Amino acid sequence: MRKQIAAANWKMNLTASQAQELAAALATGVTQVQPGQQVILGVPFPYLVLVQNKVAGNKNIFLSAQNCADKKNGAYTGETSAEMLHSISIPYVIIGHSERREYYHETHSQLATKVDLALAQDIQPIFCCGEPLHVRETNTQNVFVEKQLKESLFHLSDAQMKNFIIAYEPIWAIGTGKTASSDQAQEMHAHIRQVLASKYGNETAESVSILYGGSVKAANATEIFSKPDVDGGLVGGASLVATEFISIIESLKPGS
Repeated sequence: MRKQIAAANWKMNLTASQAQELAAALATGVTQVQPGQQVILGVPFPYLVLVQNKVAGNKNIFLSAQNCADKKNGAYTGETSAEMLHSISIPYVIIGHSERREYYHETHSQLATKVDLALAQDIQPIFCCGEPLHVRETNTQNVFVEKQLKESLFHLSDAQMKNFIIAYEPIWAIGTGKTASSDQAQEMHAHIRQVLASKYGNETAESVSILYGGSVKAANATEIFSKPDVDGGLVGGASLVATEFISIIESLKPGS
């Protein structure tokens, strides 16, 4: 069964008290999650344990870190390892977000290492891919995204790729108010699945949840999520408002 996922990315937002207040509202408000659906909160490092405590009684909500280091451990001041995340029972980590690629110049090989370190600690990566505006304007987005996938993920085994999570985020639609049309999202998601099938076969490709990330909100979530290869969303700004994010969760399709 391919999971349908509403994943929040809080980015570098909220104070500790605001984070706990939002987590408490979600813990209370997320009461009905259908079989095959999942809610994941991508929380800033300092708040992971605080939020974990707030949602502990809600079996529908899981936590994710927003990044991890590309080193196992050592003298890397300010970094957070996958091993550290595992030690506080964090089951997911966002890897390769466009902001990490753009602002911190993370390479495909670095991201491959992060994926490996996360999996070695039984942490499921949420692997991000997507194209900037100039690539979309030259209609080379399929080649661009395929390169991201091949150079960071294609060393994985079939067993490691089964039930993997990928988030497609057209960079030109993040925080801009622009959103890829539901047809554009479906086209790229179908392409990603085809790329995976070419390496791992249809069965594994069909098991991968592919989320859409790019100005998802309550008003457009149902239309975007209705597409057959769109398995939910990686949600930024709208996930900072409990009522808005709960509405997005309610827009998920049943698990397939």
